[in-house]
Amino acid sequence: MVDLELPVGPVAEHLFDSSDQSDGDGRRVQLALEVLADLVRLSRREAASALYRYAEEGTHWFDAVDTLVGLADPTLTHGLDELVAARCNESALDALVAGPHNPVIESWAARQPRIADALARRRETGRARRSGLGAARAERTEAELLEAARRRDDGAVAAIFELGRRRAPALLDLAEELLPQRPSRWGGAVCRALREYGPEAVPRARAWAASRGGCQDLALAILARHGTRQDIPLLMNELQDAVERCDWGDAAGPIEGLGRLRAGEAVPLLKTAWTESTYAFLRPRILTALTRTAPHTAESYTVEGLWDCEEGVRQIAAETVPLTRETRIRLQRLHHDAAEEPAVRAAAAGRLMA
Repeated sequence: MVDLELPVGPVAEHLFDSSDQSDGDGRRVQLALEVLADLVRLSRREAASALYRYAEEGTHWFDAVDTLVGLADPTLTHGLDELVAARCNESALDALVAGPHNPVIESWAARQPRIADALARRRETGRARRSGLGAARAERTEAELLEAARRRDDGAVAAIFELGRRRAPALLDLAEELLPQRPSRWGGAVCRALREYGPEAVPRARAWAASRGGCQDLALAILARHGTRQDIPLLMNELQDAVERCDWGDAAGPIEGLGRLRAGEAVPLLKTAWTESTYAFLRPRILTALTRTAPHTAESYTVEGLWDCEEGVRQIAAETVPLTRETRIRLQRLHHDAAEEPAVRAAAAGRLMA
């Protein structure tokens, strides 16, 4: 994109597609936000305008704010502190300030007392407080937290995250209440909390997947991350359906899950997805799944991956490609290429030293 000087417009159009108002899954926008951030780092400053606008207007506005903060350039975030202070609860503010020293956060803290308070808490504890709940919230019973979560106000998000931190069964019940309804900020918070819930959510996820009552997307994400070999048939069916529809976004979860479970029966579909998909987000996941499910079959794909346009693919390929005269030459070039991503250069160097 940078070499060809292609416009930022198509990436911004993807962010503001009409589905943004109905899609509660942040994965749809995450790659676009990352691309825009990379363009800013490469002096394509116009990409920052799209990030800023999405932070103001987008459904997943917090992800855009977090991306802008990560760029650590106060000139790109002028005026955004008012929006952050108005929209973010204590939990979200604690998440934003949790990293190392950041000039954006420092400049916001100078103007916004709530951000300054969050920064002070981080400094006092010496660690990130991503749960964002103060002592009063931590002392609440699960019933009180569930009641707070059902109010659907700013405090509801913090209560949802605390329920997730506690691995509370009430969060599973809350998901069944919220997710079949119109996508919302609170439903999105439930999804984020449950993705980190752990294997304890697997039995309920299996029931959701079978009933298809509105929680099936979350169920698939949970089973892809925490399911067992018992869940391979379901993941295979989902991947088969996604490949037939050429819906590569829907293919990502099943591919990750089947790769994690080393499901050899998925290899033909993985090869089809690699050949037919144009979805950059998917390619590193396909290659990872191939290396786990069929290492010998994956060798030719890892060789091809050394020249891939996606940095994640190049990194995985550098880590796993068989060492031949041709691949050693390519690894040397990746290692010495000053324009290459640091992770790719490090992976190439590691293989050459092995």
